[in-house]
Amino acid sequence: MSKNLSLEEIESYVFDLFKTQLPPGIVYHNYEHTARVVDALKAIGTYENVSEEEMELLMVAGWFHDLGFIRAVKDHEVHSAELAENYLKSKNYAKEKIERVKSLIGVTKMPQNPQNQLEEIMCDADLSHIGRPDFMELSLMLRMEWENIEGGEKFTDLEWLEENEKFIGSHRFFTNYGFENYGPQKNKNWLKLQKALKKEQVKSEQQKQKLKVKKADLKRKENKDKIPERGIQTMYRVTLRNHLKLSDIADTKANILLSVSSIILSIILTVLFPKLDKATNSYLVYPTILFVVVTVTTMIYCVLSTRPKVTKTKFTDEDVKNRKVNLLFFGNFYKMKLEDFQNGMLDMMDDRDYLYKSLMKDLYYLGVVLEKKYRLLRIAYNIFMLGIIISVLSFIISFRIMQTSGGIN
Repeated sequence: MSKNLSLEEIESYVFDLFKTQLPPGIVYHNYEHTARVVDALKAIGTYENVSEEEMELLMVAGWFHDLGFIRAVKDHEVHSAELAENYLKSKNYAKEKIERVKSLIGVTKMPQNPQNQLEEIMCDADLSHIGRPDFMELSLMLRMEWENIEGGEKFTDLEWLEENEKFIGSHRFFTNYGFENYGPQKNKNWLKLQKALKKEQVKSEQQKQKLKVKKADLKRKENKDKIPERGIQTMYRVTLRNHLKLSDIADTKANILLSVSSIILSIILTVLFPKLDKATNSYLVYPTILFVVVTVTTMIYCVLSTRPKVTKTKFTDEDVKNRKVNLLFFGNFYKMKLEDFQNGMLDMMDDRDYLYKSLMKDLYYLGVVLEKKYRLLRIAYNIFMLGIIISVLSFIISFRIMQTSGGIN
């Protein structure tokens, strides 16, 4: 150490300037941070076997490297170098050494680009906090500082985590000491940031969705005139209810006829069929076959009238945007993603014409389904009614013919 220079005096000098001149908003780049960097410089310099003179340069640069914050945040490295130069000149410090101290202070400017061993040690010590267990707390202090300074950038939690995760992911320590002693904890801190980032991303996405829904609700409230009038709402409600009742009635009728036909078929199979193997009952063959055909055909038409059918067409996002899809029918949207369906429904509720046309389509195709149900059901009832009459007549005629021919006594 030069005889006119004392590290204790430098520490005291730096402490007094930080105490009296540092703006209140600078809560990270203060005396505590400077002391941490100096401690790191001692540890790294000792491990890297630097000379006594080189250790002196590192200590001096370490105490002065962030003192420029008492003047300005921008280009504080330049101000730090000037303060160091003025102080060292007052102590008759060698000009060559002053230049080397200024160079060590300047290398801490981001992005770091050290050119020699001492500069590498300086860079690793200045960013040693990313390899400390209390990194998250120190990071919050740095964020507060950035937000407190005049013209400082404001960060959301998500933006701050993204910045830190990106920075640590691209950072590397230059010295062996930094790699071995700070690297493992840095990796742990990086994992913590990644976990916190993923959690915050999920939270942010949920908030965006809530905000989107809230904005949509506000927009709908502000455009009440676009909502269908009460009379139109009542018309659609009554019409849809009537259509659904008619559909229930059709299904009930089909079930009744299906049950009756099943009972008749069971009677035929259990009573008439066992008698057909006798020659004396040959007159029952054709009427029985006719009866079976009538009941089976009736049952088939009943099943057809109640058989469900789901649309298998897959619509694209473009079809939804172009208003080509009726989102009120489940057969059109059950293959869609929930987000696409929600967006489509919100668009429909905001577009009066699209909403009316969708309701009209829903009514129209429900009517088409009802027409098919009742047409098949009418055919089933006609077949059953005429078939029963013809079957009974065929039994009577066959019985009379057998009596006339003497087949039955």
